Amino acid sequence: MLTVLRVHLPSEIPVVGCEITPYVLLRRPDNSIVTEDVPESAPLDGYFIRYKWYRIQSDKKVAVCSVHPTEYATLQCLGCLKAKIPVAKSYHCSSKCFLDAWQHHRALHERASNAVNENGAEEEELFGRFGSSGSGVINTGLSGSTSNLGHSPGLTNGPVPLYPLSSERNSGETWFEVGRSRTYTPTADDIAHVLKFECVVIDAETRIPVGAVNSIMTSRVIPAPSPSPRRMIQVNSVDVLGHLDSESRTSTFGTFTVLSYNILADTYATSDVYSYCPSWALSWPYRRQNLLREIINYHADIICLQEVQSDHFDEFFAPELDKHGYQALYKKRTSEVYTGNPQSIDGCATFFRRERFSHVKKYEVEFNKAAQSLTEAVIATGQKKVALSRLIKDNIALIAVLEAKFGNSGGDNPGKRQLLCVANTHVNVHPDLKDVKLWQVHTLLKGLEKIAVSADIPMLVCGDFNALPGSAPHSLLAMGKVDQLHPDLAIDPLGILRPASKLTHQLPLVSAYSSFARGVGFGLEQQRRRIDPATNEPLFTNCTRDFIGTLDYIFYTADSLTVESLLELLDEESLRKDTALPSPEWSSDHIALLAEFRCKPRIRR
Repeated sequence: MLTVLRVHLPSEIPVVGCEITPYVLLRRPDNSIVTEDVPESAPLDGYFIRYKWYRIQSDKKVAVCSVHPTEYATLQCLGCLKAKIPVAKSYHCSSKCFLDAWQHHRALHERASNAVNENGAEEEELFGRFGSSGSGVINTGLSGSTSNLGHSPGLTNGPVPLYPLSSERNSGETWFEVGRSRTYTPTADDIAHVLKFECVVIDAETRIPVGAVNSIMTSRVIPAPSPSPRRMIQVNSVDVLGHLDSESRTSTFGTFTVLSYNILADTYATSDVYSYCPSWALSWPYRRQNLLREIINYHADIICLQEVQSDHFDEFFAPELDKHGYQALYKKRTSEVYTGNPQSIDGCATFFRRERFSHVKKYEVEFNKAAQSLTEAVIATGQKKVALSRLIKDNIALIAVLEAKFGNSGGDNPGKRQLLCVANTHVNVHPDLKDVKLWQVHTLLKGLEKIAVSADIPMLVCGDFNALPGSAPHSLLAMGKVDQLHPDLAIDPLGILRPASKLTHQLPLVSAYSSFARGVGFGLEQQRRRIDPATNEPLFTNCTRDFIGTLDYIFYTADSLTVESLLELLDEESLRKDTALPSPEWSSDHIALLAEFRCKPRIRR
């Protein structure tokens, strides 16, 4: 008969909103092993599996820490309640937890009070009067005493009232059936409670269970961690646009927003590489929901994603973003050098809002094909095999020509169509192949030049270029050429970069985030501290325990577009205080880049 050999979970810690699909290992009567779902409607060999989920709930409601969601909360910040901040963010597991999180937590208070209090009167009530000592004393409320947790430079707003939560646990437990399918998605009602999954083999004819019931228990369900929203900062005025939300963050006439984000493909997100990230936060069911929430909350008109696995594009991102009004384009990396599961091959995905743009044309750039053409034309016969093994690296670019539905913003031909060319790429990652990186970027730019000559349209070049600011690929993009003495040109075993004078292009490309260095307005000083003054690029867009630096860019043609605002950069110190990326809050090892552009009057390039 059909028997259940083993049941286990992808992660023992369930998260609200993230689907759980247990692994159920079955043995058929012929002793073959299967892991497929066996539904009641299509029994396998006369049997099917009955699945049930239960919530094991005590009579007492339990709060969990907002910083460490796997821990029970023992303290609650009363300032959060007065400021009407979501109650879940007010819980902390210890005084040390609250102290360590104060810099971030204080920002929640300040934003809430600034939003509702013009004169600051209530802010004084929430935080206490500002003192000059900055003693870092926190009233924990324990036995009516005040505990001194030690001086912290972040605690400058005076005492913050904390309310102690009871640690008593009611031993009386009740089992609630919450699901009858193999998969289950925890809800807010499940927070802080244990789930149990049961499965048993059922005879399809008699409907009687056969064999023992197999069950497995989870840890307590935790709420999905929510990072502080990143703000859009204007670079050409004195205003701050504030938080992104669907009510207030809408594109104005002649402007549009572009997001570029390497989302970290699941095939690369291994515990060996990212051992510092909790396993539940590294699992794909959790990361995909967290990434989707983040991407949707940016409300971008155009989205350029890298490292999107082909199965995840088809089964998740395309249908989910379709619900939010996006049309999708995709290009999978070529597979000549890939030996794993074809469905796990990643690629570049470009999405655009149907209400703002329509699709005109799609170009697919396969650098492998370009490598074969180059080898045939330039490389000596005896060196062709060596050249191909160095150049064939599976990378691609996806180019989309879109037509704006918001009309032309001015110029000599106000009735003419407003077209836009968007390139989305992921350049080779290997640090020793600097010649290959530069050749791939040059190949892409020459292709974009041909489009520009034929169509004369604004251009955006987005992606993960795996090139630091000041490297040869970055210089080519930002300066239009590479200095003949650039050290990157010393690595050229195939002779494909000589003469260096041919490494040029005529597109007037500028890095969008360099606008933080040039712009004027409120909030820019803080962002300038997160910009490298030597290159005017962010200090980092990729932050792991082993590497930190800028690899991602949004370039634009400065003769046809101007930057209006940019998504604020993250602070390295706060990111790496306890860990690096990915983390429970941020589900990629890269950060998202988002820029708002305005179309300039059309001038013939």
